[in-house]
Order: sequence, then structure tokens, then C-alpha cells
Amino acid sequence: MEAGGPWRPEGPHGAERGGERRGEGDRDEGGEGRGDRDTGGPRAALSGLTTRGRSFLAAGVAAGVCAYVLGQSDLLRVGLLLAVLPLICVAVLYRTRYRVTGSRRLYPSRVPAGSEARVHLRMDNVTRMPTGLLMLQDHVPYVLGPRPRFVLDRVEPGGRREVSYRVRSDLRGRYPLGPLQLRLSDPFGMCELTRSFSAYDTLTVIPRTEPLPPVPLVGESAGYGDGRQSSLALAGEDDVIPRGYRYGDDLRRVHWRSTARYGELMVRREEQQQRSGCTVLLDTRRVAYAGAGPGSAFEWAVSGAASTLVHMLERGFAVRLLTDTGSSVPGEGAGGFGGAAPESADSAGLMMDTLAVVDHSGEDSLSRAYDVLRGGAEGLLVAFFGDLDEEQTVVAARMRQRCAAAVAFVLDSADWVRGSAPDDRAEDRLLRLREAGWTAVAVPSGAALPDLWRQAARQRSESAVTGAASAFTGGWS
Repeated sequence: MEAGGPWRPEGPHGAERGGERRGEGDRDEGGEGRGDRDTGGPRAALSGLTTRGRSFLAAGVAAGVCAYVLGQSDLLRVGLLLAVLPLICVAVLYRTRYRVTGSRRLYPSRVPAGSEARVHLRMDNVTRMPTGLLMLQDHVPYVLGPRPRFVLDRVEPGGRREVSYRVRSDLRGRYPLGPLQLRLSDPFGMCELTRSFSAYDTLTVIPRTEPLPPVPLVGESAGYGDGRQSSLALAGEDDVIPRGYRYGDDLRRVHWRSTARYGELMVRREEQQQRSGCTVLLDTRRVAYAGAGPGSAFEWAVSGAASTLVHMLERGFAVRLLTDTGSSVPGEGAGGFGGAAPESADSAGLMMDTLAVVDHSGEDSLSRAYDVLRGGAEGLLVAFFGDLDEEQTVVAARMRQRCAAAVAFVLDSADWVRGSAPDDRAEDRLLRLREAGWTAVAVPSGAALPDLWRQAARQRSESAVTGAASAFTGGWS
């Protein structure tokens, strides 16, 4: 805020976003009327009269009327004093202009549900005159807790004040923080003016994740195991696939024929490893789940999908998230899988942000997800299904045909809502999935995913042993 006019804090260019979203937050500066909520001029300043100021003004008017009726000049002086005092406070406060900057640092900007994030606020007085008493308030959604309010004492010229508060949510989602508000009051408490900065930040609450045991589900222990695929880009002098030279490439790999042809330095490609792929399928159909809240079956499925994504990325797999609507995240690279290992963190962040806001879909069928899976050969498929009827069980069984291995975690709404045991139809659905080649595991209410993960590994091992025994017996019969 600058001297010589009304107080108008705002961001000169919106908000200066700092850093790489690691808590560098927003930065707003008070400036000359390019701002946000300072319309109305003196009328807006008069609307800032407090209850005390309105009482003084009303008492002064009443005293003036009584003095006129009764002819008491002394009472008229008292009335004028009572009426003029709040008006003077309004004028002084309106004409007082400070120039302050406000910044917000949010760390971390992405937290699991139930975890806390800390918000740091800093106010800087960049003028040569001290400020009065400032009341600082930040807008936060009610699910993050009460609205934080702070009282800042007189800020000296060039001085700063720093405060912080914590936010926490048990519900995943994206929550805006801000805008930041400052409230300026006169020494007598007759008037208060509130001004808002323009910038805000966003807190992303992602689903809770659980560490999963490193058990093999596809016959190998990692995405770069012995069973990985490889592609030979250099098969011979006549079948070479060159690429442009990059800093650090071995000069012995320079392909001079291609260099002469393209006019730039070209090198031979070497054997390229292909990461094993894993698709995490999340069934979000509204008809497949009953109940709501952090302990519902749908939230367990979302949390299970998030835990699986993190686990498979840590094991070196190229992972993608697929929903029943057919949408694939991250949607980069071949088949919609994430990029190379250096990009795994970005892919994981994008998928977790998607899971933070995923909601029930209006789909009645899993056919769109099946169409995506049918389009190419898959590696490992890990699916989280809700209630499956006869038709959807058939569709889910067909998904297994294009996958090297498939694991299904099937949730029964009756068990999660009423606490009743799974009925015969649910057991029949699991049996049909297993007959189609799925490693199908029923998810009881309140089950821990690490335990079910081990159960899936044991079930797959037992199926492999049973299949080998059957083949051996059949060979001798």
C-alpha cells in the first residue's frame, strides 16, 4: 500500500508462484488499485464501521436532536463530538495507505488423507511508515479445519511478521487455500477495513497408501526381471536404426553412412530394455458400490489402487491407471503407460492427483475398459471391482485374455454396508473369474490390503502348482 491514497493490497501480476510446488507458495503485493475488492470508495469505508462506531454515530445524532429540541448548546457539543469521532476514524483509515506484501508457503502441497500440511504466512511492510494493528485471516474449506485468524502488532518500516497454521483432512480431494485477507482497524476500534489479496494455493489430499509386500505376481520379482522383453535396434549394417547424437554418446557408435545422409552426427541404437507393464483398473461405477464416507468400499478401492500404483512403480514397472470409463492416466508413451524411470515420479504424481478427485461414474458396464484392454497385449492387470452381476462377470473374465497375469480384488457391498457374509452369488462370481485365469480375492469389510496381497500371491502359486501337476498327470495318462 502506498502513501497518499486508500489501502489496496493486491497482486500486481496475479500471484507469483514459487519454486516447483514444494511449498514456495503464493506472493501478493499491495499496490495501486489494480486489485481485487476495493470498489465503492468512501461508501465502502463507511460500511466498515464497527458496532462501537455505529453506536457513537447514533448517539451523536440523538444528542444533536435532543440539543436542538431542548435548546442545550452543551449537549450539542457532546453530540458533535460523538458523531464526528467515528467519521474522522473512517476518513483517516481510508486515506491511510500502506504497501505490504503477503506470501504463503504450503508444505507439502500433496499429502495423504489424514496427514497434516503446514501453511506459512509472511507479511512484509515495504514502506517507510509503520502499520497499525493488522488482523490476518486465511480462507480455508471447512473440511480442513477452522478458519485461521492472527493479530499482527505494529509492523515497523521494512519489517516482517511470520505466522503458520496446520491443515488436515480425512477426505481426499483438492482444496483451495486463500485468498488471504487483512483487516485494518483504527486505535479506537471505530472502523475496520478488510482487503483481500488475489492469489490462492491448492492443497491436494491423495488417498492413503499402504506398503505392500514384495511378492511375485507375474513370475518375476521386478519390472526389469529376467522375464523382461528386449528390442534390438541394431541388427546389422543394413538394418540399423540410427538416432541423433546426444552429449555423452560413445563416438565408436557413430554411424557414418547415416551421418553423411542426414547431414548431422548420427549414432547406432543399442539394445533397449522394455519395462514390464502393469495396468491398475479401478471400477468406479456407482451401481457397484453402496455406502459413502472414509470407511466405505469405494474409498477402500481407491486407496487400494493408489497403494498398487506406488508399489509397482517402485518395483520398476511401467504403470497406468485405467477406470471403467475407458480413461487412461498418464496417457503417455506406448499404450498409455508412464514414461521411463526418470519420469516415474511425474507419472505417479499425475495418477495420484487423479485418484484424489476420482468419483463415481454413471457407467453401467465395464465394456469401455475392456475395449481399451483389448487393443493391445498387457502385462500384469490388477483390478479393483465392486459388485459384479452376471453380465459384468463375463466382461471381466474376457479381460484376462490379453494379460500375462491378472489379479482381481472383488468387494461385496452387502458385506461392507450390512456386515453380512458374502452370498452364494458373490462366491460364484469369484469362481468364474478364477476359471477364466484370474487370481480373484474377495475383500471383506475392513480388510488390510497387504494381507490380501499375500493371499493373492499364495493363490497364484497354488494355481501354478495345480496346473503343473495336472499337466504332468495328463502326460502320463
